[in-house]
Amino acid sequence: MLAAVGLFSIVDVTLKVLVQWYPPMQVSFLRAITSLPVVLLPLLFNRRWRELRTSRPGFHLLRGLLGVASLLAYVQALRYLSLSNMYAIFLSAPLMIAALSIVLLKERVDWHRWLGIGAGLLGVAIILRPGAGMIGLGGLAALLAALCYALNAISMRALGRTDTTVSMVWWYLVAMAIVTGVLAAPGWVALEFGHAYWIALLGVVGAAAQHALTEAFRCAPASAVAPFEYTALLWGIGFDLALWGALPSPLVLAGGAVVIGGGLYVIYCERKVQA
Repeated sequence: MLAAVGLFSIVDVTLKVLVQWYPPMQVSFLRAITSLPVVLLPLLFNRRWRELRTSRPGFHLLRGLLGVASLLAYVQALRYLSLSNMYAIFLSAPLMIAALSIVLLKERVDWHRWLGIGAGLLGVAIILRPGAGMIGLGGLAALLAALCYALNAISMRALGRTDTTVSMVWWYLVAMAIVTGVLAAPGWVALEFGHAYWIALLGVVGAAAQHALTEAFRCAPASAVAPFEYTALLWGIGFDLALWGALPSPLVLAGGAVVIGGGLYVIYCERKVQA
């Protein structure tokens, strides 16, 4: 999950760059279609294509639709918010995942996890202080992306009981590519050769990130994996500073410290349980 969060941060930088020239729907399509060859070619080379089989196509379609909704809302939010502010709102997703895992997956969430998740949300509340000005179109889009992501994470956990990781990644990307491709076609903007590097980076890193994320939720309880999402805030602050020269305010840094502290506490408790 730590690897997935770091890789997705690179994907987010790429999305934020590309959305300046192309419509969000088209960028979402590029995100899906460029990752498909990266997933398929190693399987064909190693003759492991049978791993793509599934007995639950309807579940994959549901995941694809949730992924489209989440990605479109996410890209829309990136148009209005910095990475660190975007992550601050999006990090409400772990609490949503923990709550949904109780209702939909019948998973047990002990008080240690709730305490860590609650600390993370306290950090988010510090960042979203009154007057911060982030509860606008960008903020609402980020919250919608978080909800769709949480539902998708729950579906990954359920689907992982019957399907392989590569099968879940492949059919998720196929569904996303079909839906976003159809919707993007009427307003398609011709691709510029100078953006080829960004588009290729989007495909390779996006496929690796999706594989790591799917494997994480397939192998561990959703409520235990979700708090690792909080490390995204560090990535967002770092990229904002390095690429756009945007330094977060002291309150954002303080909230980020509380967020990361909550995530580290959950990790510590999980290691004690396993020991």
